[in-house]
Amino acid sequence: MSTGTSIRLRPYEVALLRGGPRAAVTVAVVALHLRGGVEAGRPGRLRTSEASSEAAGQAPPPQTCPPATSSPAPASSPAPPSSSTPLPPLAEAVRTALARPAGLPQVRGHADVRAALAELQAGLRAAGLLRAFPPHRTRTARRALDSLSAEHPLPTSRKGLPESDALMAVALYGEPALHVLVPRFALRAGLITRAEVTEGKGFHARSPRGGGTGGTAYSCGGGGGGSD
Repeated sequence: MSTGTSIRLRPYEVALLRGGPRAAVTVAVVALHLRGGVEAGRPGRLRTSEASSEAAGQAPPPQTCPPATSSPAPASSPAPPSSSTPLPPLAEAVRTALARPAGLPQVRGHADVRAALAELQAGLRAAGLLRAFPPHRTRTARRALDSLSAEHPLPTSRKGLPESDALMAVALYGEPALHVLVPRFALRAGLITRAEVTEGKGFHARSPRGGGTGGTAYSCGGGGGGSD
């Protein structure tokens, strides 16, 4: 995030301003999922891919030495994308919280996740985008979110969408973006509500197993804050 005449917000900051801590943690979960690090476990629960392999009794693939060659190895080789790009603090904290399978409310309550959220909130307050008492976003933050929404309309498909744009969409739009980008994962993991049909009454929402979808959303002074 940069301050001054131009404000550049990262997806985690955007989500925190738009929908509060739950929205920011959701973006972190999706970021890990897109990297192959987190998947849905039992309904309403999340687990790391490593935990999934261990639960299934799968041993890690054996490591084999490459055949000896007469030519020397290159001095350096590029690292894979997943290791070359470090995780942001909140995503790293979420991964730590998922040492054991857990639902989103339990992940939010983990000490490392709370600390990472507090650090994000402190940065937003220092930039004049978030007020502490009562907690709500400022007019400057609202203008920044409006500008980002104009730059990043809700995608209609995941095909060809870069990871950074996918995360910004989830940060800006919450559940509508999850329905487009990761619908099965989001539903099974408890990131979105389950829709039921009642005859003559259309759709109504039901909270997913493993915890409700409610969370603290920051309001805009007189206007109501967004929520997932």
